[in-house]
Amino acid sequence: MARLWRARLAHIILRAMDMRLGLMLVIAAEVCGDPAQPCAGFRDNDLSFARESTGTARAEEVSAAFFAVILKSAERCTIPEAERRRIQALFPKRKVFSSRFECDGDAENNVKYTNAEEKRAFVAVYAGGVQADADKLLAEARAKGFADANVRRMQVTLVHP
Repeated sequence: MARLWRARLAHIILRAMDMRLGLMLVIAAEVCGDPAQPCAGFRDNDLSFARESTGTARAEEVSAAFFAVILKSAERCTIPEAERRRIQALFPKRKVFSSRFECDGDAENNVKYTNAEEKRAFVAVYAGGVQADADKLLAEARAKGFADANVRRMQVTLVHP
């Protein structure tokens, strides 16, 4: 009888642990890489993603992983929006985005990117979820004059103040 109770108790504990783990997991949201159809709640310079609407409070929300072609980098907060818009015209079907995390003394500039130096600014173009597509876009970027362009796997992080 004690053996049955131990087995049942072990089952209950494992099930509870599984449920807790399930609550802790956050499904990464899809990126909105078409500049004509951005997701709501982001600035023009941000790469947006579909945000969860469960009402659960979080310190951060994170997108699904994607590839980006980094076109240029500079000192933090030094790449103007006009430059991003100029580059966007060269890639009309793919979102061109730039890092502006906490720039201009604005705490609401709260989007940052993984796999990028926080002390540097960059302009990048969304390259999709597949390495082969990113490599093709890299060749296109280099042909358009971005000789130092490189591919990175990234995620968008929306930080809640």
